[in-house]
Amino acid sequence: MLKIFRLAMMGLYFLVASAVNFVICFARPFNPDNSRLVGWVYSVPALRFLGLKVRLDTAGMLAHPNPFVVVANHQSNWDLFVLGCSVPRRTVSLGKKSLKWIPFFGQIYWLSGNILIDRGNALQAKQAMIKTTDVMLHQDTSIWVFVEGTRNLGRGLLPFKKGAFQMAINAGVPIIPVCCSNYKNTMQLNRWHSGSVVIRALEPISTAGMTLDDMPALMERCREQMLACLETLDSQSI
Repeated sequence: MLKIFRLAMMGLYFLVASAVNFVICFARPFNPDNSRLVGWVYSVPALRFLGLKVRLDTAGMLAHPNPFVVVANHQSNWDLFVLGCSVPRRTVSLGKKSLKWIPFFGQIYWLSGNILIDRGNALQAKQAMIKTTDVMLHQDTSIWVFVEGTRNLGRGLLPFKKGAFQMAINAGVPIIPVCCSNYKNTMQLNRWHSGSVVIRALEPISTAGMTLDDMPALMERCREQMLACLETLDSQSI
């Protein structure tokens, strides 16, 4: 019964939050700091409705000067509400072009300055990567990437996509891994306290002097650090 009530409240709150976020985005369309504000509006009240307790260990990332590339694990659609409160200032994300057509959320995502990629069109995808590099270097803006490229549904880290690492190397900016503990398999919405989540930003990984030949080793280093962190976080969030 509690789960049904919470889901109903979340549906209503999503509409209210979307209305607020439309005002933010129409007031300053495509401003790269919109993502931080929009994420906060979607996330913070929603976590109370869901009964989720989130502990943020992201002070180092929030204090780090732009630009950088955030690589994060991606569990489910609930990430909008769980991770929205952790977005740094002037940080946009990469998303599929089809997201633009999701009612309410898609238009807000687009107006927030996030970068849409047509993954089925190699030329447009390459142009988007070039644009992303320019945004980081010349617009005081960082990029957030769900490095697995899709939702892992609580099954652990899926294989990493290369795009985030290629962008970081091309721009010569650091990578900051962000790990969110496994809530997909532990969240129980029928309980008053439905679960605990820990979100931790790891130390920046420098890409200075690297070339694309260094990318495989960079990906492996990042993956090893995230796997070790997630194992630790999952034990802390139980």
